[in-house]
Amino acid sequence: MTQYLEFEKPLAEIEGKAEELRALARQNEDMDVTDEAAGLDAKAVQMLEDLYGDLTPWRKCQVARHPDRPHCRDYIEALFTEYTPLAGDRNFADDHAVMGGLARLDDRPVVVIGHEKGNDTKSRIERNFGMARPEGYRKAIRLMDMADRFNMPVITLVDTPGAYPGKGAEERGQSEAIARSTEKCLQIGVPLVSVVIGEGGSGGAVAFATANRVAMLEHSVYSVISPEGCASILWKDAEKMREAAEALRLTAQDLKQLGVTDRIIPEAVGGAHRHRAATIASVGNALSAMLDELDGKDRATLVSDRRQKFLSLGSTGLAA
Repeated sequence: MTQYLEFEKPLAEIEGKAEELRALARQNEDMDVTDEAAGLDAKAVQMLEDLYGDLTPWRKCQVARHPDRPHCRDYIEALFTEYTPLAGDRNFADDHAVMGGLARLDDRPVVVIGHEKGNDTKSRIERNFGMARPEGYRKAIRLMDMADRFNMPVITLVDTPGAYPGKGAEERGQSEAIARSTEKCLQIGVPLVSVVIGEGGSGGAVAFATANRVAMLEHSVYSVISPEGCASILWKDAEKMREAAEALRLTAQDLKQLGVTDRIIPEAVGGAHRHRAATIASVGNALSAMLDELDGKDRATLVSDRRQKFLSLGSTGLAA
């Protein structure tokens, strides 16, 4: 069953009416509703194109957070073969908000790491809604170290509202773990590519996405803070999240112009949640292309290019 976003309510009404007509026709074989249903379907298709043809930043946030959007586990299961999960940070615990391990992408050995939000109530609670604790970032550091040792490219899939801000996480060194993970991204001498598949929230995302190549899905977002958090701080009113989303420049299109992301991966009309298989295939193609771009570069060049990429952020403005 399709879950409609707030701005999709008019679309839900039209598609609901078309389904009601078909249900009546199934109950009464003498009733012919083909033309009426086809007309409503055509109207729905046009409305969907109109809605997604000009999404505001706040609506993009809603699409990026859609519960049916493909998550890290979906990408790993569809794109990678011989996936062997590796757990724990060898220090405290295993953080289920972060998953990762050894795998093959197009028969190329890689290490894949990502945030996993879960897809139902039970798994979302288990995965802490994709909000990693310190042990999650330390797990990622351990996997990146291993990839560096065995000369395997690292792929990260970013989808988190932000690092978990709980008391226990702070007591175990949340900010230090994020900083160490970001530092490790800058240090490893193997190709590191990252895709923001949903939300890229604050340092929790940067800790995985300090990469040689950063891609974003068309309707994903990447920001230092959530629009609601920004509105609460600047205007003392979380309801001003629409204005905050505009000001934050968090869309893939703005961030490509600012040089924060290197490429935008298109989504079919209606977003990734309506076209899961096509979106996953597009991400797989982008990952292969980015790894091909980095193939053959030596360790010093990879590290230097990555550091220079992030040192130069802010040198390009939207007016350029």
